[in-house]
Amino acid sequence: MRIAIDAMGGDHAPDLIVKGALEAAAEWPDTELLLVGDTAAIEPLFGGAKPDNVTIHHADDVIGPDDEPVRAVRRKKGASMVVAGTLVKEGHAEAMLSAGNTGALMATGLLVVGRMEGIERPALAPMMPTMDDKGVLALDLGANMDAKPEHLLQYAIMGSIYRAKVHGMDKPRVGLLNVGTEAMKGNEISKATFELLEKAPIHFIGNVEARDVLNRNCDVLICDGFAGNIMLKAMEGAAGTIFTSLKDAFGQSLLTKVAAAIMLPRLKQLKKKMDYKEHGGAPLLGLNGLVVKCHGSSDVVAVKNAVRQARVALQAKLIDSITAEINGK
Repeated sequence: MRIAIDAMGGDHAPDLIVKGALEAAAEWPDTELLLVGDTAAIEPLFGGAKPDNVTIHHADDVIGPDDEPVRAVRRKKGASMVVAGTLVKEGHAEAMLSAGNTGALMATGLLVVGRMEGIERPALAPMMPTMDDKGVLALDLGANMDAKPEHLLQYAIMGSIYRAKVHGMDKPRVGLLNVGTEAMKGNEISKATFELLEKAPIHFIGNVEARDVLNRNCDVLICDGFAGNIMLKAMEGAAGTIFTSLKDAFGQSLLTKVAAAIMLPRLKQLKKKMDYKEHGGAPLLGLNGLVVKCHGSSDVVAVKNAVRQARVALQAKLIDSITAEINGK
């Protein structure tokens, strides 16, 4: 399999992106990695020893974090992200990864890779950490700020297939994010979506509340991008504040420092559970090829895990499975 990596996207590009790709290349020699970006910037990072399963595909431009997404994709045809998407579109790669501008990657998916037949709006589907390590696949968490009930129905079907194919879950539990668990809670869109999900070919368990997500009250969480992104940012902020407060508390006296030393292994385990690097990236589901959005500050571990994630999805024929289900083939 061939995976294109936008080597110039992200806060630590190309250095850590390339290093992560090299670790992935060593781990999975059966996978060809196409590093897309400035050859002059990438080659020195090999240290004089380029693996046989890594090649450079030159791209002489970059889409920056402040670029207007759609305009940048249309005007910067030679940007690394756009070139990586073109490789997928033309069949030279089966998947692409990027830690670059999220909006631009969404535009690349729609304008370059192309939307899957039967899907009106692709969804960004990251894994949210949970206390039992299995996580919750949440979609959409930012690709689309508004959604119709029909879009949320498609998210539910795609998310359920992803959990089954990529994570091996037999009957993934699908929940609808709402302000209460009762069937008639929420706004008109929530109520209409509830009715559609009850009839869908999924294991729908009803409405779920955000406060229970970290305890994995469902395996797939459905919401529009506006509510989902607010929930995600609130959880990230809460987690950051808690860890900062614990650090301050444990450093106040000799006694608390001793307590910190005793608790350190457990705290490290907890922090690892909440770490985005462990999950790799978020797929953009609903496109004609596999597109994975990595965190903007992805490091070596995150890039390697994103490659692992893409490999599993490709091996499970995720795109074919979603297409068949959506179109009744």
